[in-house]
Amino acid sequence: MSQDFITKANTVLADTYKRFPLAIVKGKGTKLWDTDGKEYTDFVAGIAVCNLGHACPEVAKALCNQAGLLFHVSNLYYTLPQVELAEWLAGHSFADRVFFCNSGAEANEAALKLARKYFHVKGETDRFRVIAMNQSFHGRTFGSLSATGQQKIREGYDPVLVGFDFVEFNDIEAVRRQLNSSVCAVMLEPIQGEGGIRCPEPGYLPSIRDLCDRTGTLLIFDEVQTGIGRTGKLFAYEHFGVVPDIMTLAKALGNGLPIGAMLAKEDVMSAFTPGSHASTFGGTPVITAAALEVMQYMEREKIVEHGRAMGEYFKEKLLGLKDRYGIVEDIRGMGLLLGMKLKISGAPIVSACMEKGFLINCIQENILRFVPPLIVSKNDIDALIDCLDKIFKDM
Repeated sequence: MSQDFITKANTVLADTYKRFPLAIVKGKGTKLWDTDGKEYTDFVAGIAVCNLGHACPEVAKALCNQAGLLFHVSNLYYTLPQVELAEWLAGHSFADRVFFCNSGAEANEAALKLARKYFHVKGETDRFRVIAMNQSFHGRTFGSLSATGQQKIREGYDPVLVGFDFVEFNDIEAVRRQLNSSVCAVMLEPIQGEGGIRCPEPGYLPSIRDLCDRTGTLLIFDEVQTGIGRTGKLFAYEHFGVVPDIMTLAKALGNGLPIGAMLAKEDVMSAFTPGSHASTFGGTPVITAAALEVMQYMEREKIVEHGRAMGEYFKEKLLGLKDRYGIVEDIRGMGLLLGMKLKISGAPIVSACMEKGFLINCIQENILRFVPPLIVSKNDIDALIDCLDKIFKDM
């Protein structure tokens, strides 16, 4: 059945993904099953999306209950789940207001537009440039693509939008050199995800905050991948004692449902007025009802705390592999956003793990990325470590 299905898919789907020859039909918790009934333990989680695992009953119930009441009426009207979710996010973060959309790319588009609009409203129309980071990833729409510091992702789409300057992540002097009266915002991921699970050096983010404060520049944190408990705190900025002016979220916010959010302080978000930005499907009742249950369930069941403990345990086990095998160059990351940098290509290891019933991911050619559901157990982690141990030993 799998091969027939895959053959059919390859005739009707746009060829924009290099998919593995694997058709998934069911999931439960940290487990997935393919069309042949084979079981896999998932350390990808939809790329840091399914924090509560697959087919979470509480989220499914919230989704179904709301679907029986109201799907969509447009943002011309107020809807209860949207307001409740916005209130929850504002109450658990630095922000005062929330704009809802459908993805991380859309959230970053909204953040970039807000930053420019903020200075336009102030009469500083020449202040439109954005400093972003090399190896960053912010999305694939033209605005978010223009802010993405990876040429392989931008290739073929020139000319991208003007007004973006790139500097090295962790190089505060490079930011200082670029920061002038034409810059409206500095935009970065607190921990670079697609760029290789690169953490900020001590003092780096506070120094950027200080530079922004002294020059009146907005600070945008893209927490699409790092947010919603992935790093061991609800938001990654909490680790570093640095509060942004604008933050973007998506991925785990809906545990697999399409939702993005752009959060900001009152004085910044006030630049958005009726008609200045919009999204037809942003914050629809069904999606926000489910996302609200995601957040409330995480809080009730202390999922972030569990994920933090599992992240510490997992990292310790990965460091043990590094000590035993010379092909492992580095272990990096926080919480359950972890990377293993290899001295060889990571693709064969991903395939070997899949053959043995474990789904992992490789980025930047040689970095194995581990982003399991936050409900992952020590038994799940131990099983993967044993699998990697055998693979490395055979190599």
